[in-house]
Amino acid sequence: MESIHKNALKAAEASRCAADQGKYWEMHDQLFANSTALEMPDLARYATTLSLDLLKFQECLAGGKYVNEIRRDISEGQKAGVRGTPTFFIGVSEGENTRIKALRVLRGAKPYIEFKEAFDSLLSPQK
Repeated sequence: MESIHKNALKAAEASRCAADQGKYWEMHDQLFANSTALEMPDLARYATTLSLDLLKFQECLAGGKYVNEIRRDISEGQKAGVRGTPTFFIGVSEGENTRIKALRVLRGAKPYIEFKEAFDSLLSPQK
């Protein structure tokens, strides 16, 4: 994630810290709408805009509360073949467990037709 841009990790932390106050998606939207403004003062401004408790938000960011969790998520994604966002794994469940066997991977922003083709190929009877 850090290889994408220098503020990616801190932005990911900001969304998790906002989630502590019930505003994950609102922060997510702020970050994506302002993807070129992700320095610490910007993150604090978004927190204020979202009426977050700024002190709690800043303490969460400064303390690195979610850094290890985010790095673990990145590592797991890389092991699974994620090379960028978005990445979609389309597959089937394996028996009774919750594991999914990925049969198709779509990387990047794709048009609807590519998703339709992927799902249709999985849902059509095999020859």
